[in-house]
Amino acid sequence: MSLPLRAVLAGSLCSGLSLCLLPLPCALADTAHLMTQPTLTGNWGGQRQRLEDQGIKLTGDYTSETISNLHGGIKRGTRYAQQIRLGAQFDLSKLLDTPDAGRVQVLLNDRRGHSATEDLIGNRMSAQEVYGGEYTRLTELSYQRTLFSPDLSTKLGYMVMGTDFGGMPILANFVSAGFCAHPLTMSSGSGWGNYPTAHWGGELRYDVNPSLTLQTALFQVNPGYNARVSKAFAMPSNGTTGAILPLEAIINNRAFLNGQYKVGWYYDTSDYAKIGGTGKSSSRTGAYLLVDQAIWRDEQDPASVLRLFGQAATSNAATSPMRRWYSLGLVKQKPFASRPQDSISFGYGRAVINPRTRGVQEAAVAYPDDTAVITGLDSGEQVLELNYGAQVTPWLLLRPDVQYYIEPGAFFGKQRGNALAAGLQVKMTF
Repeated sequence: MSLPLRAVLAGSLCSGLSLCLLPLPCALADTAHLMTQPTLTGNWGGQRQRLEDQGIKLTGDYTSETISNLHGGIKRGTRYAQQIRLGAQFDLSKLLDTPDAGRVQVLLNDRRGHSATEDLIGNRMSAQEVYGGEYTRLTELSYQRTLFSPDLSTKLGYMVMGTDFGGMPILANFVSAGFCAHPLTMSSGSGWGNYPTAHWGGELRYDVNPSLTLQTALFQVNPGYNARVSKAFAMPSNGTTGAILPLEAIINNRAFLNGQYKVGWYYDTSDYAKIGGTGKSSSRTGAYLLVDQAIWRDEQDPASVLRLFGQAATSNAATSPMRRWYSLGLVKQKPFASRPQDSISFGYGRAVINPRTRGVQEAAVAYPDDTAVITGLDSGEQVLELNYGAQVTPWLLLRPDVQYYIEPGAFFGKQRGNALAAGLQVKMTF
């Protein structure tokens, strides 16, 4: 179903506003500070801060992404997708009046809408990073605390492994899932789980020094049950095919031109069918390198900074349709003196198809002409994205966005024209 762009954008804003205002009528007391307060619903007449002082922090946010395909791909049109999150953090040290008692976090996620990628562009990398799993689910129920020293911490429960592994905050400046916020080789070629799909697991993090952090984890791999709507709040343990173990080193450069670098590797014990073969692979592995580095900063105004990011990732040759992923881009923070919280972001990414997958595509064609089409396709899909993040108020961000996809049919053995898409991302904090 396609809707006029103007109607969809208006509906996006109105539905988000109504959903966040309905449960909190006391927010009306804060309307005098609507444009300057950190959240849309304010301090609830002081109740919000009182709860937090007691150890209960309530959070919520809304994100919508409306994308129109203007040229190429499958067809022209517009699609809208949205996500609403509601969370609660319980500081047990405050609630129980006990030092170092830890923290419990609960997070619910609801996604709705339609996919511009599936319906209009026909590519592999989703043009809307909030699209996927269109239902309400429990995304996190976890317990976190330090162990023996403030430098060593653990987190246990039902949660998303990609929240703490394999991503970089700077990549949240993008709309396409090709960039935000993990290399797609991870979930394509193993039991790696990204938001909002949770798994049972445990994490261990050690801050060796201010410049180096080491972390590891063990998560359940459960591809069948975790994706079922009927299991949205069941926290299933049955259906487990194995476990995945990530190892990650985080290096922090704390110079004036600061940066962060992540090097990671993961091992999945699950058996998985080999692409184009009759046997199974007894395990799946992958590795990645992530870089976020400031390359220029105004000495008179340190908030004005130009950052360079890069990603390089590889996955299992026998089982992953996406063999490698590369990306490179720039993010300019505070692009204008009068807009200190805005950003301009540009990124380029390339997903490389597994030659085994291409071989399966060629073997499946019924006519010689179809074989010629597939062999003429590029060895991967490419994406370029340019956007402007306008922080209209502390709680409202509008991000106009342009995306261009090269060889959008490469992963499906289809010859599709390069696609030009444009849209708007809306983010509101309740």
